[in-house]
Amino acid sequence: MRVGVVREIKSQENRVALTPAGVDRLVEAGHEVLVEAQAGVGSGLEDEQYRLAKARIVPDAKGVWDACDLVLKVKEPLNQEWPRIRRGQTLFTYFHLAADRALTDAMCKTGANCFAYETLEVGRTLPLLTPMSEVAGRMAIQAGAQWLEKSRGGSGILLGGVPGVDRAHVLVLGGGVVGTQAARMACGLGADVTVLDTNLERLRYLDEVMPRNLKAIYSTPFKIRELLPWADLVIGAVLIPGAAAPRLIRREDLKLMKPGSVIVDVAVDQGGCVETCRPTTHADPVFTIDGVLHYCVANMPGAVPRTSTFALTNATLPWVLRLAQLGPKQALKRSPELATAANVMAGQVTYKAVAETFGLPYTAPTEVELVGV
Repeated sequence: MRVGVVREIKSQENRVALTPAGVDRLVEAGHEVLVEAQAGVGSGLEDEQYRLAKARIVPDAKGVWDACDLVLKVKEPLNQEWPRIRRGQTLFTYFHLAADRALTDAMCKTGANCFAYETLEVGRTLPLLTPMSEVAGRMAIQAGAQWLEKSRGGSGILLGGVPGVDRAHVLVLGGGVVGTQAARMACGLGADVTVLDTNLERLRYLDEVMPRNLKAIYSTPFKIRELLPWADLVIGAVLIPGAAAPRLIRREDLKLMKPGSVIVDVAVDQGGCVETCRPTTHADPVFTIDGVLHYCVANMPGAVPRTSTFALTNATLPWVLRLAQLGPKQALKRSPELATAANVMAGQVTYKAVAETFGLPYTAPTEVELVGV
């Protein structure tokens, strides 16, 4: 199969979907790999490194889109990329379709086969989402700590405090991968941390393994409202696989929070778990509503592309190899895991949570007729 890697064009997105080592593995498996020129520069990967791995460097994105059967990306195709996607072509990337009706409709119209990293399941885990969730969870505390500084509009509190002075209070909504990594970072910096979740087993686990400056508490709307006046930094870390994030903090709840407090909504790429959330960029990451700073960057790991690119390829490469080997038609039949990643196939929505979000017809992936692929 001919596999393509294009340069990401989302604002401040410096990751790339495949490292030279990944190219080497695909070529050894008998595939041809085309890489857009300068695609890896933001991650410190030069074209010559891809050439040494036997990739063919293509001068522009059009050349990759036109020539390749399988196109690998990091982030969802932007609207200027939609016309380049053709019927029967296969895309493998983060889509987060439930947060974007226009993107969902556009992918249906292309007739392409859209496999989403974030919904691929293996034994009730999401292995292709996990590495970026780990990065985003850790970055959420770094970002929160910076924007709590007075010079940036925050309340001027240091997360860990100092002897004789109160430490900051951090509220983490969700105890999954993002929430756990955020809580671990906040605890390590010495903050007073509370994690809310509705999974009692997860709460027991966190209570056992995390430091003593963390409390693991069952989440209810009442408990969230009770803790908001206490929190200096709130991390939104809630995930429902493939579906829009639940709104846990409403606009009216902001009046409960301290002036200069900070919300980092990591769930923004799934619509956000804070009603006042809207996607921002690394170039302009924060806005303020009712005195509360909102950090809602939708591609947080893009700020640390060297780490993120290698972590992403480590996770995705086995599935890229399998998808390239089987093709989309056989992948749906022979790989239950890749079938869970199928979100839109040949114009049909094949992921139930996306269909339910927008009231669209749902077709099981195995029931889609793919011709000639």
